Amino acid sequence: MGMSVRGGARGGRRRRRGSGNAPMSEINVTPFVDVMLVLLVIFMVAAPMLTSGVPLELPSASGTTQLEAAKSDPLVVSVARDGKLYLGEENSEALTLEQLTEKLRVIRQARIKSTGEAINDVPVFVRGDTTVNYGAVARTMAGIRDAGFSKLSLVTQTDGGG
Repeated sequence: MGMSVRGGARGGRRRRRGSGNAPMSEINVTPFVDVMLVLLVIFMVAAPMLTSGVPLELPSASGTTQLEAAKSDPLVVSVARDGKLYLGEENSEALTLEQLTEKLRVIRQARIKSTGEAINDVPVFVRGDTTVNYGAVARTMAGIRDAGFSKLSLVTQTDGGG
C-alpha cells in the first residue's frame, strides 16, 4: 500500500491570490428577474378583477360634460338589466328598493355623526343599464331622495365623436 503526498504541508492545491472568501464584484440579477416576472404574472391576473363594478352597458350621450370632483366620496347605485339594485361599485349582493333606501339612510346618518353637519351635498351617481326599464331607474332615484340625498347624477358613457 502506497501513499502519496502532494505539494507539501498545505494539503494539495495552492490557492491563488484573490480567490477564496473575497467579495464578488458582480451583481447577480437572476433573483431580481424572477421576482419581477412573478409580480408581472400576479398583476396580469389581478388587473381584470380590479375593474370592479356591476357589469352594465351604460347609455351614451353627446354634449355632456364631466362633473367636477367632489369633496367627499360619491355613492354609486347601479340598476342592472334585470332591475336589481347594487350599492357601491363592487359586485355586492342585490338589494331591493327598501333595503337600498335603508342602507342609504344608515350611511347618511353615519356621515352626519362623523362630520357633525347635515350632508345634502354628497353626490349619488346612478348607473343604469341601457335595457333597464325607465320606471326602475325613476323608482330608484325616488328611493335615494327618500333617504335624504339631493344631489343625484346619472352616469352615461360619452360619445367618442364629440
